[in-house]
Amino acid sequence: MDVVEVTPTAEQYAYTFGGVAPLRRVTPGTALRVWSDDAFGGVLRTTSDLSSEKVDLRFVNPQTGPFHVEGAEPGDTLALHFVAMEPARDWGASAAIPFFGGLTSTAVTATLQEALPDTTWIYELDRAANTVTFAARHTDLEIALPVEPMLGTVGVAPMGGEVRSSLVPERFGGNMDTPQMRPGTTCYLGVNVEGALFSVGDGHYRQGEGEACGTAVEGAMTTTLIVELIKGGALGAAPAWPRLEDDAHWMTVGSSRPLEDAWRIASTELVRWFRDLYGLHPMDAYQLLSQTVRAPIANVVDANYSSVVKAPKALLPRASAYGGLHDDLRRRAATLR
Repeated sequence: MDVVEVTPTAEQYAYTFGGVAPLRRVTPGTALRVWSDDAFGGVLRTTSDLSSEKVDLRFVNPQTGPFHVEGAEPGDTLALHFVAMEPARDWGASAAIPFFGGLTSTAVTATLQEALPDTTWIYELDRAANTVTFAARHTDLEIALPVEPMLGTVGVAPMGGEVRSSLVPERFGGNMDTPQMRPGTTCYLGVNVEGALFSVGDGHYRQGEGEACGTAVEGAMTTTLIVELIKGGALGAAPAWPRLEDDAHWMTVGSSRPLEDAWRIASTELVRWFRDLYGLHPMDAYQLLSQTVRAPIANVVDANYSSVVKAPKALLPRASAYGGLHDDLRRRAATLR
C-alpha cells in the first residue's frame, strides 16, 4: 500500500477548522504521511526565546490541511487511523505562557494576581534512546523521559459554516490534547460539510494528562495515517462527538466548560455508543460504564476543557464498531510502504 507524502509550506498552514480552502483532495482508503509544525511554529528554540516576545497567539497550532475527502457528505463518518508518529526535529519546546495554563489567572478565570513568569523549557531528543530530557530551569535536575508521541489537534470543519480557532476543541474535534490520540488509535468524526475538510497538527513528543501548564513537549511531527469514510446510515449514525478506538479501549471525548460538563458529554456519548455496540438499554449501559470506565482528563487549559471516558475491551464481550473497521485498518497499516 503506497503512502502519499504531504509537507506544507508555512504559507499553507491553517489556523482554523472551517473557512480554509482544501490543501489537497484525497480518496477514501488513502494513506498519508504528513509533516506538521509545532504549536509555536518553531520560534521557541532556546530557553531565552520567550513566548511573550516570539509567539502570536492568533497563529498557534498550525494545521496541516484541510484535506477534502472525496464523497464525504454531512451525516457520514470520517475515520482516521494513526499508524505512526515520528518526531521531525531533535528538540521540543514547552512554555509557561503569561495568563495561559491550568494554575494561573486567565482571561476566563480572572484574578488580581500577576502572570506566572514567562518561561521556556527545551527538551533535547535522543533518538537512539527514544527519550526527551527535562532540564530544570531553576534547580539542578535532569530526567530522561520516554517519547510518547501524540497529536493535540485532529478535527473536521464545524457545522453551520462556523470557523473555529485551532486552539478550540468542540464536537468537531479540534484541540482536544488527549494522549489517547496516538499511533494505533482510530478516530471517528461526524462529517459536517462536503469533503469533511479534516486537518491535523499540534504534535507532542509527550504530554501528561491535563496538560497542566498549557503546553506539552511541543514538536514538529511526521504522522502516517489512513483515511476512510463510512457513508451515513450504512453502519450506524455518525457520532455527535469524537469517538476513539484502539486495541484495548472504546473511548469518547467531550469538550466544554466547566470540566464536569466535558465529562458528562463524553459519558453520555459512550452510553449511546454502547447502545449501538451491545444493544444495551441506556440505563443498563449507564450502570455498566459506572463500574468499568476510566476518565482521564485530556486538557484543563484550552478554550474548552476536554475529558475522555474509556471502557476496557478486556472486561466486555467482543463487539465490532463500523463493521470492524479498526481491525481492518490495523491490517492495512501493516502493508504500508
